[in-house]
Amino acid sequence: MYPESVLIAALACGTGVLFVLLLYGVVALLSPKRPSALKDASYECGHEPVGTPRAPFRVQYYAIAIVFLIFDVETAFLYPWGLVVRSMGWAAYGEMALFVAVLVVGLVYAWRKGVLKWV
Repeated sequence: MYPESVLIAALACGTGVLFVLLLYGVVALLSPKRPSALKDASYECGHEPVGTPRAPFRVQYYAIAIVFLIFDVETAFLYPWGLVVRSMGWAAYGEMALFVAVLVVGLVYAWRKGVLKWV
């Protein structure tokens, strides 16, 4: 990397952070502040909350969320691969086929274990 490109990237990141901080400051200065008990009350979809917030959830909900996150994060690896696939040739296709095969094996495993059943 060239030093000037690093400087430009750091300047862009710094400008973005400063812009966000500036906007938060403007909002804090200009927003109306009239706290009340009604505004501070918790709600569930516009209704009064029913039951205790410490109610247990089924483990299956967490398992489905974890499986979703795994596959969601894995799709992020497809973008860099798409950028270099032509320059790498057939080796890139083989590596991606292996990558997708591992994901399919994981999906079949989760399916067989009943993780994906919403009951």
